[in-house]
Amino acid sequence: MNLTESKILRLEEAISTVEAWQRAGQKVVFTNGCFDIVHLGHIDYLEKARALGDRMVLGLNTDASVSRLKGPLRPVVNEYARARLMAALSFIDAVILFDEPTPSQLIEAVKPDILVKGDDYTVENIAGADFVLGRGGEVKTIALVQGYSTTALIEKIKQGYK
Repeated sequence: MNLTESKILRLEEAISTVEAWQRAGQKVVFTNGCFDIVHLGHIDYLEKARALGDRMVLGLNTDASVSRLKGPLRPVVNEYARARLMAALSFIDAVILFDEPTPSQLIEAVKPDILVKGDDYTVENIAGADFVLGRGGEVKTIALVQGYSTTALIEKIKQGYK
């Protein structure tokens, strides 16, 4: 197994890994998303999220859940490739695939110290926020880089290759 594959964890592995980090006094940040075609907006967001703590756990939507969220033509990049790409980023310590409509169950299982989403969300509508706050954790939003979105990128490609 290579380094990037070793960072892709099953839920049970993730739970024990996060517990070990927290016992060592490390703050664990959690975020989630599809990360279909990775662009600057994703990198900027993930880097800033990781800077809020000592470790970063990424909940990654499965192909089936991306299709339910984004439509039948998505994802463009399959879940294994997306997981490997996310795991290759130095500021991501663990990647966990999830298939549920929201990451709430995953957040409740992993018990992160800090939950992060982009500022296109408010704390009130971030899945898992009540759970994290109820445990004494923090919920934060990060300003997104304007002008970058996977949907816009796909549209640009479609327009350029008609």
